[in-house]
Amino acid sequence: MEFAHDTQVVLAAAASLVNSALAEPDPLDDTVDLAVFEAWMAEQPYTGTRARTAAERTAVRALRARIAAFWPAEPDGDAGAGAPDRDRLVELVNTLLDETDARPRLARHDGWDWHLHVSTARAPLADRMGAEIAMSVADLVRGDDVSRLRRCAGEDCAAVLVDLSRNRSKRFCDTGNCANRAHVAAYRRRLRRS
Repeated sequence: MEFAHDTQVVLAAAASLVNSALAEPDPLDDTVDLAVFEAWMAEQPYTGTRARTAAERTAVRALRARIAAFWPAEPDGDAGAGAPDRDRLVELVNTLLDETDARPRLARHDGWDWHLHVSTARAPLADRMGAEIAMSVADLVRGDDVSRLRRCAGEDCAAVLVDLSRNRSKRFCDTGNCANRAHVAAYRRRLRRS
C-alpha cells in the first residue's frame, strides 16, 4: 500500500518521538535544558502554536509513553512476526483520537499540497502530535499494514522503526548505525568460517 506523504512524515516523526528516549541527552527529560527540547522539536513536522514551556515538554513526554505502546515489545525476525495486535492498536488509536478531540480538516501550507490536519493550530502541542500520529497509525490499521511498526533487529538496540519500503524489508533503525554494524558482523563471521 502506498501512503500519503503526510502520513509517511508523521509515522517517521512518531518513531522519532519514541526513539527520543534513547537519545543522549533525552530531549524530553526535565533535567535537560529546555533548549534541547526546542532543538529536537525544530526537526519535527508539527505546525501550530507552541507554549515553549516545561509543561509542554512534560505533556509530550507523557504522549511518548503512550505512543511507544503502538510498537511490538520485541524485534521481529520475519516480516509480520511480532507485529502489534491490530485490535489493541485500534483501541489505543481511538482513545487517543477521543482524548485529543481530533477534528479532521484539509490544510495547505509550507509548500505541501492539500493534506490532512486533525486538530486546530491552537490545540496544545501534545494533542496535535497525538491526533496526527493516531490518524497516521489508523491508515496502517485500515490497510492491514500494522506489521510496518517494528523494533530494530540490531543487537542491543531498543529503537523502533516504521518500514515504509515497498517490499517490507526494513529491519534496522536509522538511529544507531545498526544495519552497518550487523553487516560488518556477518562479514566477519563469514571470514572466520573461510
